[in-house]
Amino acid sequence: MALVSLRSIPTYALVALLLVLTSTAFAQGNYQTVEWTDLIPKDDLEAFLNPPDSINEIKDGSDADKIASQIKAALDAPGDDPYQQALVSTKVIAEFDGKAIRIPGFIVPLEFGVDRHHITKFFLVPYFGACIHVPPPPPNQIVYAEFKKGFKLSSLYDPFWLYGTIKTTIVENDTATAAYSIEVDSIRPYTEE
Repeated sequence: MALVSLRSIPTYALVALLLVLTSTAFAQGNYQTVEWTDLIPKDDLEAFLNPPDSINEIKDGSDADKIASQIKAALDAPGDDPYQQALVSTKVIAEFDGKAIRIPGFIVPLEFGVDRHHITKFFLVPYFGACIHVPPPPPNQIVYAEFKKGFKLSSLYDPFWLYGTIKTTIVENDTATAAYSIEVDSIRPYTEE
């Protein structure tokens, strides 16, 4: 490989390269970090933080003790109970619509690209196993994601940072309902920062 002297590169090419590198670096830092609780409207969050007394009266290990039973009850008859309503809430924070964000989470694959190795559509969820081993979280705690480029997922146990533009759009399928969606710009392995 031949080395190229900077003097042999035209000035306009160097300026263009610097602009690309600078705008990419700026864009990387231009994403608002979002926590999962940021996506929950105040009244739903308040309901989760103050569950009804009847929750404490449920016998450990009984059918009613399982989150699946609570979600089923909420779906069947949410009534006026704010806690039951919050379990199935599709309410969103409207101010997030169209924002460039980054959010951590776990991936639930939904669709693969033509090579069958790269995931192109998936749900992002706040904890491992959501939508797979246990009932799904409330819809406002699920983000439907599309990543046209696709990526290879080594393990469902691995958390990731998603960078992209979030929308307050409801997406439903057989697995779950998401109250948010995101057009993914990039995906990175999760690290605490």
